[in-house]
Parts: sequence; C-alpha cells; structure tokens
Amino acid sequence: MQNKKEILELSPILQRYFTKEKAFDEILNLKGEIFREHKNRRTLRFEINGKGYFIKIHRRIGLIEILKNISSLKLPVFSAENELKAINKLTELGLDTMKIAGFGQRGTSPLCMESFLITEEITDTISLEKLTKDWKINPPSFKLKLNLIKKLAEITRIMHMNGINHRDLYICHFLLDKTKPGWKEGRDIKLYIIDLHRVQIRKKTPERWIIKDLSGLLFSSMDAGITKKDVLRFMTGYTQKPLRTILKEDIHLWNKIYIKAMFLYKKEFKKLPTISLTHF
Repeated sequence: MQNKKEILELSPILQRYFTKEKAFDEILNLKGEIFREHKNRRTLRFEINGKGYFIKIHRRIGLIEILKNISSLKLPVFSAENELKAINKLTELGLDTMKIAGFGQRGTSPLCMESFLITEEITDTISLEKLTKDWKINPPSFKLKLNLIKKLAEITRIMHMNGINHRDLYICHFLLDKTKPGWKEGRDIKLYIIDLHRVQIRKKTPERWIIKDLSGLLFSSMDAGITKKDVLRFMTGYTQKPLRTILKEDIHLWNKIYIKAMFLYKKEFKKLPTISLTHF
C-alpha cells in the first residue's frame, strides 16, 4: 500500500514482473486479448511466463454514467473491489471460483476512482452454455444431467442462504472442470462460478434478487433440453424441501420465477421457448 488513496496488492510472481514505482499505471495499460469492453470497464487476458491471467480494469465512471444508472434504477459498480469481496466471500463459503492474483485501487470518489482485479486463468474447463448447446439433439447421460442440476442447486442455495446474489446468474457463468475423472458419467462434478463484478452481499438475500437470479438461470437453460422434471429436481435441491411442501408453501415464488424467465426469453429471442413448463 503506497498511501491511503492507493492500494496495490500483487502475487509474488506479478511483483517481479512490474516496476515497483510504476506498477499501477503499467497494469492499467496492459495489452492482451480483449474479452469485453464496456465504457469504463475492460476485461482482457494476458500471459506471464506461459501462465494465463485475466484482468478487469475499472476506469473513472463519470457523473453522467452514474446519473444514467440511477435514473434507470440500476446500481452502478464503481470499483473492482466489489468483485474482490465477492471472490473472498464465495471462497470462504467453500464454493469454487476465481483465484486472486492482484488488486489495485486509487482515488476515493467514484468520479475519479480507478481500479483493477487480476485473477488466475481457470484452465481445462467448459462453460455450461457450451456444454449443453446441442443437448436437445444429443442428450447427455441421465447421471450427468442430474448431478449438474444438483450442483447448480447447491451453489445457488449456499449463495442465497448467505446473503449473496449474483445479478447475472446464467449458465454461461458456470465453468465445468474437465480435469475431474468421470465427469462425463456425472461423477466428480466441479463447477466454478465466475463474472462476479455485480454481486451483492447482505445479511439476507431479498426475494426480488432471488427471483432475478433463479429466473436468469432458468431462462439461460431453456434451450439446453431441460424438462419440467429437471426444474422440479432443481427446486427440491435448492430448497431442501419435499416437492409436496414446495408446491404447497412456495408455489407463488416459483411461479414468479417462471413468469420472469419466460419474459426474459421472449425479450431476447422474440418468441417463446419450445420447452413448455406451464405454471407449477
């Protein structure tokens, strides 16, 4: 830490790579493969000695952008610190996610703050979006699908029980570890959850954010060959309740989730999904 207005924390490997006095500026101006670029935020991949890293750079957000977010009822993300806290919290809860290699922040006001977060590349994985792309035509083994549903339910349950909501909970943000033996048969399922820059952490997750997360997960799964039975399996895994109890006590919540998921699908694809769940 150089002063109260600047925080700079790097892994031993990265400390050797960047100039001590100029490290912050060198990192903000890193070159690499750009994965995402959005106004004040940029995500890119770079390598050091053959090892891959991802960096998310947050530039000054500006007053106009802050006002635009507020006027559209969105919560702006000012700094990479939000994702840093989310990674640390999920790790503390025993969930698999990214590993931090560096963090920096300077400036005290959101109007002039600059920050970055560097994470180690997670290798030998496949996103659930890519994995399930042709499952309508070529269904997976029953055990693989069942255990993926169980794992997704477990991760989201742990998050929501501990006051965490993702805000972008889609299957593309889950990475399946392909190094685990037997994963194709549904054994040794390990999922990393990523893209945590919009995560919110509270003492208790409000219902509206539970609905947003779970409807996003359902919406993004609708073309993955899921059935109503699969959704019911997820519900029992997520709530840890018998199905009869869910349908008696929580039916209104799950219908809200279903309706919002259908709205998201129609908004995105201008049509209804081929899967027909009907209300629960």
